[in-house]
Amino acid sequence: MTNLILLICVASTWFMTGLIWFVQVVHYPLFDRVEEIAFSRYHSDHTRTTTYVVLIPMILELITSGLLVGRPPTGTDPGLAWAGFGLALASWALTFFLSVPAHNRLAVGFDLSTHRRLVRTNMLRVLSWSAHAVVVLIMTARTLR
Repeated sequence: MTNLILLICVASTWFMTGLIWFVQVVHYPLFDRVEEIAFSRYHSDHTRTTTYVVLIPMILELITSGLLVGRPPTGTDPGLAWAGFGLALASWALTFFLSVPAHNRLAVGFDLSTHRRLVRTNMLRVLSWSAHAVVVLIMTARTLR
């Protein structure tokens, strides 16, 4: 059962890592290219549809990371499980305390300062998910030995 939990954690973490890199490099930088008159609708659609894509993987990542703390996979250091769980929690915290407020401000209309802050602070989420991806990869490699 622990291996299945690890596999779900790996899949959800790597999914979110790839997605957050795409958002950072491609998607968020293009916000300032949307016509001002269309931005509010564009942003509303973006927020709604992005939630459909990220909600389940984020929940799965958080739950499986927490479960791995209680039952680290064979051959792995419990510290890795704790690091992974901490990084998953960090991704959630960064999302709700930095990204969501920026999106709430952008929901009323494009603001260059808020947009720049969103892109800049999103890099923290990129780093958090990327680090978690490395942690679960190490855990998987040690489990396969």
